[in-house]
Amino acid sequence: MTDPLFRDAYLREAPARVIGHTDQGGLIVDASLFYPTGGGQPGDGGFLDWSGGRLAIATAVKGEGGAVVLVPEAEQVLPPVGADVTQHLDWDRRYRHMRVHTALHLLSVVIPLPVTGGQIGTEKGRLDFDMPEPPEDIAALEARLNALIARDLPVTDDWITDAALEANPGLVKTMSVKPPMGQGRVRLVRIGEGADQIDLQPCGGTHVARTGEIGSVSLGKIEKKGRQNRRVSLLLSA
Repeated sequence: MTDPLFRDAYLREAPARVIGHTDQGGLIVDASLFYPTGGGQPGDGGFLDWSGGRLAIATAVKGEGGAVVLVPEAEQVLPPVGADVTQHLDWDRRYRHMRVHTALHLLSVVIPLPVTGGQIGTEKGRLDFDMPEPPEDIAALEARLNALIARDLPVTDDWITDAALEANPGLVKTMSVKPPMGQGRVRLVRIGEGADQIDLQPCGGTHVARTGEIGSVSLGKIEKKGRQNRRVSLLLSA
């Protein structure tokens, strides 16, 4: 099992050891700085340095048994199994994912409907909602969303057992994506604290430390996707 160093979302450089190669040309490491694709969030990129050279990493994916597999940008010489490497994160890409991801959590607050899908990018993100009728005032939703961002609320995490989550199904907002369970505990992401807490939901992704880091966002047009599903997109200002 790979140690998930990406849990510290602000860590940009870290050592690791290569513990395996995959048949598809990927690397398995004992500790990954790179977030593996999942939950609508793309995997991280960057590069590795070791005594034999440098390897550009296009993305990371989940392997078997809790392993994280680093995927090179193209066919390149891989560091050998047992090699000590230094991981360097593409921080600009990661940080934009963090901003968009946290903004989508806030979007689920201003639109308190079941979520049927979602996707995170570097410039924008979207959530699909079980929304039979479109909202009457998109400008008002956008204003509420930016007001929550401007409150600069803390974003923290906590852990509960799988059993505790099953006993509290109301914590799960997503209908199509199940929370990352199966290891005995589940990570919860909290926005705000105490009387100012506005959101708490299971999530394995990376987030900013305070909502103010997101910056202002704008909402795109709301698209109809099926009989009851509607897609709401948001865009970062910069």
